[in-house]
Amino acid sequence: MTIAKESGIAVLIVNYNGGTLLSRALLALSRQTVRDFHVVVVDNASSDGSADGIDGCFANVTLVRPGHNLGFAAGNNLALKHAGGAQWIALLNPDAFPEPDWLERLVLATFAYPGFSFFGSRMLLADAPQLLDGTGDMYHASGMAWRRDHGVPADRGATEAGEIFGPCAAAAFYARAALEEAAGFDERYFCYHEDVDLAFRLRLLGHRCRYVPDAVVHHVSGGIAGRRSDFTTYHGQRNLVWTYVKNMPGVLFWLFLPLHLLINAAAVAVCAARGQLRVVLRAKRDALGGLGAALAQRRSIQAGRRAGVRELLAVMSFGLRRR
Repeated sequence: MTIAKESGIAVLIVNYNGGTLLSRALLALSRQTVRDFHVVVVDNASSDGSADGIDGCFANVTLVRPGHNLGFAAGNNLALKHAGGAQWIALLNPDAFPEPDWLERLVLATFAYPGFSFFGSRMLLADAPQLLDGTGDMYHASGMAWRRDHGVPADRGATEAGEIFGPCAAAAFYARAALEEAAGFDERYFCYHEDVDLAFRLRLLGHRCRYVPDAVVHHVSGGIAGRRSDFTTYHGQRNLVWTYVKNMPGVLFWLFLPLHLLINAAAVAVCAARGQLRVVLRAKRDALGGLGAALAQRRSIQAGRRAGVRELLAVMSFGLRRR
């Protein structure tokens, strides 16, 4: 399948010590049924040599080496600057391996649903493809976020296309104009929860997200940083506070604030039970320390809000189920 050159695609990959996973992801991209796209790999100062030579081994790959670890958020923002004239931007983790028609299915969705600006994939666990890694991100009124259907048998998860709060950025598709309108990822996040924050800001601007169930990716969930590592816990627990403070509109902010405080207290208790009390307390301390900047961002974000409260409530979650 080919698409018009003026509306071409760039696939952005941010790599940090991806090992052999990165080459596997690039190999999967080389087999895509869509041909007119290029790949930008930002290598965040990997020490394992995983990015060495990839721009010579794979066609249409641009390798960018910033010289230090920018994190996922700033790494993708940098990659976007190298995306040329591409009007559609696919994000792919180095531990995510798309089926050959992944890009094609996403492109077809943009034509079928022109009212949507960003799209999520159906993600299977790479080592257990009978299980789902996720079918889009859910955002709870309390500020919690999770992947819908994570760990659910693949034949029981969401199989129908439909609107979701946002995509997991391990395998997502965005209109470049929407990304640029939202000013990309918040680089203060470094990594984790940054895709939820971006989805929230896009929604506040009036953009909508659709789940594309036949756009399939096999993902090594937590394959590089680890799902419950201290690193993951710190950034996730800090960033969920900033996401709520920046983005939750005024009336909803105050309405759901007790829930937000409760869920933060519960997170401290859960992390303490896992032996991560010091990590989660440091995350919450630093979240509070960054509230001044988050509130300044909030003023700008809320001033530009176009989505109504009802539109936001319609895509938020109020239960605690994975689905």
